[in-house]
Amino acid sequence: MLRAFVRAFRTPDLRNKLLFTIFILTIFRLGSVIPAPGIDNAAIKQCLQGVQAGDSAGLYSLINLFSGGALLQLAVFALGIMPYITASIILNLLTVVIPRLETLKKEGQAGQAKITQYTRYLTVALAVLQSTSIIAMARTGQLFQNACVPSSYMPQQDPLTLITMVFVMTGGTCIIMWFGELITERGVGNGMSLLIFTQIVAMFPSSMMRIWEEQGPWVFAIIVVAGLILMAGVVFIEQAQRRIPVQYAKRMVGRRMYGGSSTYIPLKVNQAGVIPVIFASSLLYLPQLVIGLLGNDTNNSVVNFLSTYFNPNGTHPVYMVTFFLLIVGFAFFYVAITFNPAEVADNMKKYGGFIPGIRPGRPTAEYLDYVLTRLTTPGALYLGVIALLPMLALGASGAAGNFPFGGTSILIMVGVGLDTVKQIESHLQQRNYEGFLR
Repeated sequence: MLRAFVRAFRTPDLRNKLLFTIFILTIFRLGSVIPAPGIDNAAIKQCLQGVQAGDSAGLYSLINLFSGGALLQLAVFALGIMPYITASIILNLLTVVIPRLETLKKEGQAGQAKITQYTRYLTVALAVLQSTSIIAMARTGQLFQNACVPSSYMPQQDPLTLITMVFVMTGGTCIIMWFGELITERGVGNGMSLLIFTQIVAMFPSSMMRIWEEQGPWVFAIIVVAGLILMAGVVFIEQAQRRIPVQYAKRMVGRRMYGGSSTYIPLKVNQAGVIPVIFASSLLYLPQLVIGLLGNDTNNSVVNFLSTYFNPNGTHPVYMVTFFLLIVGFAFFYVAITFNPAEVADNMKKYGGFIPGIRPGRPTAEYLDYVLTRLTTPGALYLGVIALLPMLALGASGAAGNFPFGGTSILIMVGVGLDTVKQIESHLQQRNYEGFLR
């Protein structure tokens, strides 16, 4: 593997792609530590020292994860890539509902470019909303669970300064979106995925150091071993797929014979990826939003109920069961809207393809739907178990809040890592070099 890395840097064009990707990621990390205008960086650091990272984010812990901790530092890139992810998910869901978007999706590259433009506009709108809500929470002290005085880290709270902060954070999101597109076009790997990967990995050193200091070397060693085993299991499942053989009949076009080849349709066990976990996490933050709107009134029965059963740490069994069921439900929902067996069957029939032993047309669609359902069931259960495993195994040790091998983070790291390695390997194999995976 090390030899493959050396060969990758010896290839001029691949070396340029790798260096360009590293350069963009370096600038991206710099923007994650530069404070926004009107923020006292020294006061923010003092505030974070007295607050647990797992509890301080509260409602916005998922955004804080994807921003590499930049959210709690109120940095220029505080929102991270989360607005773009949310916009992409919304557009994918609306494609099934709105006929105009479905037509654009079928128009090929031109239609996809139009959908990408709509995604950018929606990203900017979401960035304005999220930055406004984050600044409002920081101004009232709710972002840090009232552990710090807002005037200490936001000495200037006049309207002009607050509007400037909103514009800066929104502009930071636009720059991040541009960085992702640059990496995709001129670098190696998917740009948006690599940005998320970088931010998650950036939180590893501080999280591991905190576990070492608070829990001791024995707990630290157990957590490292558990994380490695969990990562190996995720790699095994993510690589698993069901290959459905497809045979194409021979046909004459003019004087030439076409077809007669055989291929397969790869259906992954985890066809939905990490999207169901993000959906479920976002939906379970709504109770905390209600608590924030109603205030921490202990006499309010609704606030007491939500605080007890749907706390952001996810320690209550009701929270865990709800989280698990939402992940399973969203997994089936997302697979249903992204993979259409009837459309795949029609395309196969149009080009003379068929599954051996299955009649073309409707029987093929029913067979694909049957196989996909059987694959999605263990895949959805796997996602739910991976998301809950850190809570169940490490909640008793008190390190779950600092545990870096969480369900969402481990799925993203493994998925992006495997995809990037495969792309580098394909570049090497084009030049008759051995890749990373022999």
